Amino acid sequence: MAKKISDSQIETLIFAHRGSSGTHPENTMVAFQEAFHVGANGIELDVHLTKDGEVVVIHDEKVDRTTNGTGFVHEKTLNELKQLDAGGWYSNYLKGETIPTLNEVLEWISDKKLLLNIELKNDILQYEGLEEKVIQLVHIHGLSTSVIISSFNHYSLVKVKQLDKEIEIAVLTYDILYQPWKYVKSIGASALHCNKSFAFSNMISQAQQQIPIRVYTINDELEMKQILLKGLSALITDFPKKAIQLKSTLLK
Repeated sequence: MAKKISDSQIETLIFAHRGSSGTHPENTMVAFQEAFHVGANGIELDVHLTKDGEVVVIHDEKVDRTTNGTGFVHEKTLNELKQLDAGGWYSNYLKGETIPTLNEVLEWISDKKLLLNIELKNDILQYEGLEEKVIQLVHIHGLSTSVIISSFNHYSLVKVKQLDKEIEIAVLTYDILYQPWKYVKSIGASALHCNKSFAFSNMISQAQQQIPIRVYTINDELEMKQILLKGLSALITDFPKKAIQLKSTLLK
């Protein structure tokens, strides 16, 4: 008989990684809308700064992979970025999708019951003032209680916490940390966003008793099931619909 999730485990949240990026062009409004449509609990996205200081939603430092343009995000103005096609690379049907601003996403999400994980992409390039700009936008839309800010740049997370003690910050890591709950709490963070190597390690049971564990990027159905059965805080996936359907099946 298949193992069911107990009542204490059913709160595993499903976050759509860069929106429903397995079925739509990543980090576009159409990908976020699809994530909302299929019932995701939250959306994860990435932000950079433009040449003219606007916060835009895109994963890479360059636009080459996910648009029809070339070059660095920070070397282009918002107007220049808005001329690029961010959907055609994925499907002709989705041609014309543009790179969203964080402000556009926050405005769209403001009346929806969705959590938003904003990843600050300042671990390769150091964007001066990115933390302040993101926090300001979050406050403008009154979303400080439904936003999680994460980054691989932990100095940036400390800065966020110094600027705003209320917004939740989460430590992003590729590594298996020793007693990560102590490190997470030491910098004022509330949760750990880790890859599956840590999620399936021997330490996970102890760690999840101390802090929320959110695991990225889980797309394999068997791994999704394992994460759900472990009762971890959240599963971050490119395929939120698949994860939601699997969770529903396990609960029957």
